[in-house]
Amino acid sequence: MSTAAMEEQQETGQAQAPLLEVRDLVKEFPVRGGGIIPRTVGTVQAVSGISLQIGQGETLGLVGESGCGKSTTGRAILQLQKPTSGSVRFKGRELTTLRATELRPIRRDMQIVFQDPYASLNPKWPVNDIISEPLQIHGATAGGATGTVQQQVNELMELVGLNPEHRNRYPHEFSGGQRQRIGIARALALRPKLIVLDEPVSALDVSVQAGVVNLLEELQEQRGLAYLFVAHDLSVVRHISDRVAVMYLGKIVETGTREDIYKHATHPYTQALLSAVPVPDPKQERERQRNRIVLTGDVPSPTNPPSGCRFRTRCWKAQDICAVEEPPLIRHGKTISACHFAEELQRS
Repeated sequence: MSTAAMEEQQETGQAQAPLLEVRDLVKEFPVRGGGIIPRTVGTVQAVSGISLQIGQGETLGLVGESGCGKSTTGRAILQLQKPTSGSVRFKGRELTTLRATELRPIRRDMQIVFQDPYASLNPKWPVNDIISEPLQIHGATAGGATGTVQQQVNELMELVGLNPEHRNRYPHEFSGGQRQRIGIARALALRPKLIVLDEPVSALDVSVQAGVVNLLEELQEQRGLAYLFVAHDLSVVRHISDRVAVMYLGKIVETGTREDIYKHATHPYTQALLSAVPVPDPKQERERQRNRIVLTGDVPSPTNPPSGCRFRTRCWKAQDICAVEEPPLIRHGKTISACHFAEELQRS
C-alpha cells in the first residue's frame, strides 16, 4: 500500500483491516488485427495500476468520464473479468490466484448490480425465478438466511419495495425503477458484504433515481453493506459516498473524503468535473457558469496514452515536466492527487 493510501486509511478511521483491498490492478484487452488469421496488434489498458480499499459498511464512489475504466475495475475486482496483473484481497484473501471452484463460495459475499435493468434481467424468466436463482445455486440458507426459498423471495421483494404478489410477472411488466429494484433484490439474496453498483441509476429517469439511491442507503444501514458505487454523476456520488476516487484514462488521479473532494479538490481534472455539476439555485448556477472549466480536445486513446501525466493533453496547467514524469499520488492539501501542480482552485 502506498504511503498516501495508508495515510488516508488512518484519517478516515479505518484502523481495522479493510474489507476489500486492491493494489496495482491492471486489466488489458488485446486488439485484434484483420486478415484471414486474426492476430494481436496491440493492447488496450483499460485499468492501469490502480489501488483502492473499502472498509466494512463504507461507500467508495468511483467517478470519471465514460470509457475511463470504472466498470472494468468493478468487474475485475469481482473476477468477472480476470485481471492482467495486480492484487485483489477480500477479507484478507487473495482472489486473483483462485480457481473458479474456489471463488464460488466467496461470491456469496460479493455481488453486483448492473447499469441497465433492461439488459441484466432474463426476459423469459418471472421475477420469482430471477431472485431465487442465487438461492438455488448456493443453497436456500446461504448467508445465514432462514425460511424456504419462496419465503426469502417474498421478503426480498418487500425489502426493496416490491409487492410479493407480483413475483410471477416478467421483467417487461415492471417499470425501469422497479426492474432495478429486482436487480438489487437478486444481489441481496445471499446477504453479501460487498456490492459493486455499476452506474445503478444512470439508466433511470431523474424522478426515479432518488428513490433507488435512498433505498440503497437504507439497505446499507440495515445490513452493514459496503458499496463500490461506480458513476459519472457527481451529484449522486456526493449524496451516497463516504470517500471518492476520481479516474481518468485508467488511472486514479485523486482520492479523498466526500467533503474534501467536493470542497478542496486539487487535481485539475477533478476541478473541471466539479465545475460542470449543475446547481438548482439560479444565482449559484450563474456563478457556476462564470467559473466553468471547459476542457479542450478529446480523451486520448487508451491504446496509445500520453507519456507522463495522461491528463496533460487537456490540462491548462501542463508544462514540460508533465510529458516526461508521471506524477505520483501524494498528499496535496486535504486530498491525495496525482499532479505536479496540484492546488485548490482559486475562485474569483
